[in-house]
Amino acid sequence: MSDTIAAIATPAAPSAIGILRLSGPEAIGAVSAVFRPLGGKALTEYGDRRLVLGELLGPEGEVIDHALATISHGPHSYTGEDTAEVQCHGSPAVLSLGLEALFAQGVRQAGPGEFTRRAFLNGRLDLTQAEAVADLIDAETPAAVRQAAGQLSGALSRRVGAIYDGLTDLLAHFHAVLDYPDEDIDPFRAETIQAGLTGARQALEELLATYRRGRYIAGGVPCVLAGRPNAGKSSLLNALVGYDRAIVTDIPGTTRDTVEARCRMGDVVLRLIDTAGIRDTDDAVERIGVERSKAALEEAALILVLWDGSVPVTEEDVALLESAMDRAPVILVRTKGDLPSAPMPVLGLERMPPVVNVSAKTGMGLDKLGELVAAQFPAGGGEAAGELLTNARQAQAARRALDSVDRAAASLAAGVTPDALLTDVEEALSALGELTGADIREDITARIFERFCVGK
Repeated sequence: MSDTIAAIATPAAPSAIGILRLSGPEAIGAVSAVFRPLGGKALTEYGDRRLVLGELLGPEGEVIDHALATISHGPHSYTGEDTAEVQCHGSPAVLSLGLEALFAQGVRQAGPGEFTRRAFLNGRLDLTQAEAVADLIDAETPAAVRQAAGQLSGALSRRVGAIYDGLTDLLAHFHAVLDYPDEDIDPFRAETIQAGLTGARQALEELLATYRRGRYIAGGVPCVLAGRPNAGKSSLLNALVGYDRAIVTDIPGTTRDTVEARCRMGDVVLRLIDTAGIRDTDDAVERIGVERSKAALEEAALILVLWDGSVPVTEEDVALLESAMDRAPVILVRTKGDLPSAPMPVLGLERMPPVVNVSAKTGMGLDKLGELVAAQFPAGGGEAAGELLTNARQAQAARRALDSVDRAAASLAAGVTPDALLTDVEEALSALGELTGADIREDITARIFERFCVGK
């Protein structure tokens, strides 16, 4: 990371403000060469994190804009390196010329995510915080913003860190007793291990339980629209997303493949998946679509089962409803509410999902549908903002840590010697270290001296 990088940090479209961002050993020198303060002093004379008014110069030294600039010396910057920013008008042409001027000073184009990668490598962010940067940029709801902002501030790191610290104490105590027998250290007892493992297990189970809600907040809820041909699936998808995403005709079997789109309903983002109508068919192409529809149902976190409310319910309708309820939470949507309604039969099922009547044509019932969706994914959970697991990498690491703790507890119950079972504890620490980027070896060594006063 000895080179200096620069990039346009705002969208590639005309706007009121545009930003050029630099990081690296020559960042301050490069920006000083293309920015001339109006006050007559050099940019560096104004000090760190001060906005300075001046002129932005192009590749030929010509004035291309009036702008503001600021510098920050490392390590007290976002990336931990010397950094600089120029805030000018958001003309793509101005920004492009400014970037060319910086390139002429020996600066290179930053790669995707390179500023955040440098912040991670320089210890300014851990892995969960780096991931939160992307989540915050992509956030579509207030809940997603709060989660990403909390994770960026270190909420998840602190939650994982508390578990990590407890397990580190176990290992440090063991190594202190083993490696420093002359020190006045309390002996290592089985009940101490048991208490530590029990606490870690409970904390890891609670952490893993947040993954379902966390991944839906960050990435949206996979929601399948299922029903017989011409039940109104494509019409409902178009009504929810606000434009004609799926083809709608009166011909059964128009949708031959899954069609995806996103929509926000209250504080929930749905990843809507319109599927081919599920029925027996001799059409080879439609049959492939039906199979893909069934596969989508297996992955769904919410299923909207659509019945055409203008025609009598069929055995196929009821069979699809029962099959869907065995897979995921279901909302029964009776479509075509603008047409005369067929009677709703008494089904005699052991349980019934919430039911709503809608019309994709008039918008009737869509607000009620939104309320039912929100009820399936309540905001509660007791965690502070940012404490949820939000992606598969985090969840897999936490799961491996839990499995290792369970193996250690089983070994303890079987009478295995501490040195053997603590190998599993070290594997748990390794998984948690992978989650946040912690260094196990350095942490254990530091904890021995910190907690047990070795070497005083």
